[in-house]
Amino acid sequence: MIQKFIILVFAVVSFLFGCENAEQTGFRDGIAPVENGHLYYQIAGSGDAVVLIHGNAGDHRHWDNQFERFASRFTVIRYDVRGWGQSADPVIGSPYSNFSDLAALLDHLDVESAHIVGWSMGSGIAFDFVTAYPDRARSLVSVGPWVFGYRTEAISKTFEQAGAVVEAASEGGAEAGANAFVDYILADTVIDESADKFIRAVGSESSFWTWTNPNQELSLKPNAASQLSSLTIPILVVTAEHDLPACHDMADFIISEAQNAHRTVLADTGHLMHIEKPDEFNAKVVEFLAAPR
Repeated sequence: MIQKFIILVFAVVSFLFGCENAEQTGFRDGIAPVENGHLYYQIAGSGDAVVLIHGNAGDHRHWDNQFERFASRFTVIRYDVRGWGQSADPVIGSPYSNFSDLAALLDHLDVESAHIVGWSMGSGIAFDFVTAYPDRARSLVSVGPWVFGYRTEAISKTFEQAGAVVEAASEGGAEAGANAFVDYILADTVIDESADKFIRAVGSESSFWTWTNPNQELSLKPNAASQLSSLTIPILVVTAEHDLPACHDMADFIISEAQNAHRTVLADTGHLMHIEKPDEFNAKVVEFLAAPR
């Protein structure tokens, strides 16, 4: 509770001292109700809606290098997934789904449809959302690609590594969990030291509730992996030269199954590509989002 209060105070202070940027982009933030909880969100800009979904062990700040840049051309929404950042933790005995949470957030903001951009875990949520609500998605950008329901040897290894993160977070709290997340899962894919420090710092302010408590999340059925061929929206798969082996497997699978999927690979970077190489990443994603359809 204290941790979330500190984060909220920081957000308020950041907002007050960033009023000039707020005036330029129309920035606002708020709380959206969802079943048995709430989601914290930020919104800025104007034009077509773009939703940014963060990855594991962190929050909306994973998109710090994209939020204002994208808001110069689009209405950009970023939020904390349930169990992370300033959003509510799940309630034991009250199942929920991240894809339904996103639909509720868009309803709250009166957004009928949007381009959906997800990184890592956020990519899995994005695929679930566009599968469950195909009429509400204009396109999908899968960064450090993930889709729930697909397995290879490399993907299974990533799940095994996640066990060490659960153990660390359970025994040592958020800082231990964040360090284990980087050391066990991301270590071989982090290129830039500042990105390493950033992802650890953001993770250390997280609760790791979803890693250390009984799973309350409902899975999409049938899973998104089994329904990829039914997707007709444009899909951009963004991976990196040094991305996780599991993500390279995911990218191959998505490209082979989805009807309208294309891939771009960023050189000299890894799973934190949008943090390590924001200019190159932003240019490719904005070009895709702004393409006439």
